[in-house]
Order: sequence, then C-alpha cells, then structure tokens
Amino acid sequence: MTTTKHHRSAGSPWDPATQISVDHRTPVPLYYQVASQIEEAIDSGALPVGARLDNEVDLATQLGLSRPTIRQAIGSLVDKGLVVRKRGAGTQVVFNRVKRSLELSSLFDDLSRIDQQPSTRVLVNEVITPSAEIAHILGISERDKALHLKRVRSARGEPIAQLQNYLPAGLIEPTDELLEEHGLYQLLRAAGVQLHAAQQTIGARVAAEAEADLLDEPTGAALLTMERTTYDQAGKVVEYGAHVYRASRYSFDLSLRGDT
Repeated sequence: MTTTKHHRSAGSPWDPATQISVDHRTPVPLYYQVASQIEEAIDSGALPVGARLDNEVDLATQLGLSRPTIRQAIGSLVDKGLVVRKRGAGTQVVFNRVKRSLELSSLFDDLSRIDQQPSTRVLVNEVITPSAEIAHILGISERDKALHLKRVRSARGEPIAQLQNYLPAGLIEPTDELLEEHGLYQLLRAAGVQLHAAQQTIGARVAAEAEADLLDEPTGAALLTMERTTYDQAGKVVEYGAHVYRASRYSFDLSLRGDT
C-alpha cells in the first residue's frame, strides 16, 4: 500500500497527513521513510524552528502506521538533535542542521546563503611567529610572521563551529569588527587575493573540555574536523584552516560522479 503525497499550497502549514508518503512494498523501513521526510521538511524550512508535530498517537493515526513505528521515527530525529519531545505537546523542531557542500567557500558565506543568520565571536586576532609546522604549510620562513585567527561561528545564535586560521602576514589586516561582520574569504577577495584551489581533509574526533564549552556540547561529544589549505592562482598558500564542527548540528554534503 502506498500513501500518496499531496502538494501543499503556498503559505499553508506543513501537514504530515498530506506531506508524508510511505510505501509498504519497498524494503526501506517505514520508520526511516517517515523520519527522512520530516528531516527534509526541517532542512527545507517547511518545518521551521519552533514548529510542532502532533503527538505519536495522532501521527500514527494520520499516517496509518503503528505507534512504535512513529516512536522510532521521532526517536531517530531526537538522536540527531533536530527535534525534542514535549510532554503533552507533541514534538518540537529545535534546529535545522546546517548542511554544507564541499566547495571553495567560507562558512560565513554558506550560512548567509541559506539564511542561517551567521554571527562570529573573535577569540584570537594577532600576528605571531609561526611554529615550524605552520610555517611549512604556509610556505614561509620560520622568521616570517603569520596572522593567527580563532573564532566561534554561530548560526541563528547557536554555536556550530570553532574556526582557526593561519595566513601569511600582510595579506589582510582585519579588525575584530570586520571579522565579526564578514567571512574570511570575503575579506581576502576584497583585498584582491584570488582564491584558486584548496586541499581539504575531513575527519572526526571527540570534543575536549575547552572546545565543548565553546560549542555548548558535553565533553566527549562527536565533532567533525576539517583542515583546508587554500592557494591563489600562482600556487601560493593564502590560508590554512583547522576547524571543528558540532556533529549534532552540522554535516558536509558530497556530490560524486561516475565515469562518463
């Protein structure tokens, strides 16, 4: 049996009875079908932060499914940090997780593009004598200077990433105010730096106590990590970044192509 999904009219509230479709003939678990469609609605903004879903009994009745199936679907969304259960009031959306494509853009630009209202807290903005490792990455002498930046980036008032960058000194000389109002790549481009290519590595680890405090996560929570070295058209390094992201609030999207 397949429940048909109907399109909602513009401006009408998101209705699970007409917006969720389940197909009993496929091997995909019913709870997963329901959860993925609710998550899609959260990501698209059809279910904004603060929106409420009906309680499990009502949802099960509307969708013609069992209550355990609905409970499992909602539980998977709770585990991802997208919704919370409210006793007597159903389920409430608490955050739309930020999904970011892997491309040569800054987090500030990406958050602005999807209306996540980015804000920045500057922790470090200083010119330093770099370590041998950082000097090697930047392609400069250990006697040269480097700009060291450390910031916490938030989306809609909630911290999602700790950003740490090193740049050869002299490319830009940003004030804290500029760093709060603009992304790093915006400032580099405004200074005439042409960003041409980057080498990027993504990983994962658990949060140390200091990171957990900054990102409003418990110590030991899962973090995504990203290291990126960015080059200009002449092949010179213009910045090296070592960032950590809350896995509960952030993910990377990758597009893969087969042979053509």
